[in-house]
Amino acid sequence: MELDDTIVAIATPAGRGGIGVVRLSGPAAAAIAGAMLRLRRPLEAGRAVFGELVEPRTGERLDEVVATYFAAPHSYTTEDVVEISAHGSPVVLRRMVELALEGGARLATPGEFTLRAFLRGRIDLAQAEAVRDLIEAQTLFQAKTAALQLEGALSRRVQPIKQRLIELIAVLEAGVDFAEDDVAVLPDARILDAIAQLRPPLEQLEASFAFGNLVHEGMTLAIVGRPNVGKSSLFNRLVESDRAIVTSTPGTTRDLVTETVAIEGIPVRLVDTAGLRQTADEAESIGVRKSREALAEADVALLVLDASAPGRKEKASEGANDDDSHLLESLGSRRAIVVMNKSDLNPQASFQPRGNSNGAPMVRASALTGEGMDALRREILRAAHADAAGREPGFLTNQRQHSLVQDSLRALAAANSAVAARVPHEMLLLDLYAALRALDFITGATSSDDILDLIFSRFCIGK
Repeated sequence: MELDDTIVAIATPAGRGGIGVVRLSGPAAAAIAGAMLRLRRPLEAGRAVFGELVEPRTGERLDEVVATYFAAPHSYTTEDVVEISAHGSPVVLRRMVELALEGGARLATPGEFTLRAFLRGRIDLAQAEAVRDLIEAQTLFQAKTAALQLEGALSRRVQPIKQRLIELIAVLEAGVDFAEDDVAVLPDARILDAIAQLRPPLEQLEASFAFGNLVHEGMTLAIVGRPNVGKSSLFNRLVESDRAIVTSTPGTTRDLVTETVAIEGIPVRLVDTAGLRQTADEAESIGVRKSREALAEADVALLVLDASAPGRKEKASEGANDDDSHLLESLGSRRAIVVMNKSDLNPQASFQPRGNSNGAPMVRASALTGEGMDALRREILRAAHADAAGREPGFLTNQRQHSLVQDSLRALAAANSAVAARVPHEMLLLDLYAALRALDFITGATSSDDILDLIFSRFCIGK
């Protein structure tokens, strides 16, 4: 990896805007910037300087700029960094990059600024991934979570586990290397106890992926039910916009309507579906098929029932319960919530599914008045296991981290079996080193070029 050259890139999103920023990082950053700028005063570390972008050959002014100089090692990359803010014209920004390239800079690859920060030890790999998560955040909660990770929350959670593992390895290595010097060999019972103490925090960390992945990726919720029970009205109420067409005619919704909303900071992709029923209408039957496909892909199903249906005017009739129970049973083991919609028309309506099918909770709500919507949102979060209360800061947010923790647990299990089988400590150490290496890959203490290329290639250029 080339680290002694100077790189340049546009650091702001593509398109026009009030401000655009070009970033240079490397030993020649200040010199290259100085050749294309006419500044009021020389560049000074930690200070913004007003000036003009000029054509070096003719001195012709192209734009007014503000240049900020960050001297090594007090910068994002720990190198000399110059950030030039100009008007957000793509033409001007491109020309600035061209002038920097003519001055000896190289065009940065995606994520190369952050990669340099990692390679120079300013951040670890988990923090680098948090930078990407922060950029891609769609909700404030996602941004707050990424900011905690960027501060090192995950790294701090992994470090004590690594330290205990290193201490165990060190004791075993000493017993192997200095046996002739009467260094005591650790008894099997002590080794097993040490491994047993390592597993619980690792297992808790592994379990944190369910919530971390939910925060990062969000969830899909399919709104299903028979025609005309108010699915689209409920969809619109959750979206807080008239996104889906609503009429009193059954079968209005014939295609999937999707929208993503944030519920307590969790991105939730809502899918409004066609009513589930047998129909001879070709277009509606296609809609019903799509509904079933959407249901199969959803994380949680919202089964909407009509509280004002004839069988519910006084109390739930057996016939209505049987039909609705069949619908609920058709969801299988999928997490589900039963919504008794139009409860404003029949507050006493109830639903007792046959055999308490699926164990799904029931919420009374009215898409028309908004009654019960807060309770419904809370139930959606509960169904998605998205309650953040009491969760330890620092959790796994991507499949790479999750797989590495699983690898470490498997290696510890192998080490445990090796002790039970009285395998020589030299061989036991191989399993313990495998467990440590997996944890090192989370923070990047040991990382192959292939892994780094995979992670940083997903960054945007300029970051």
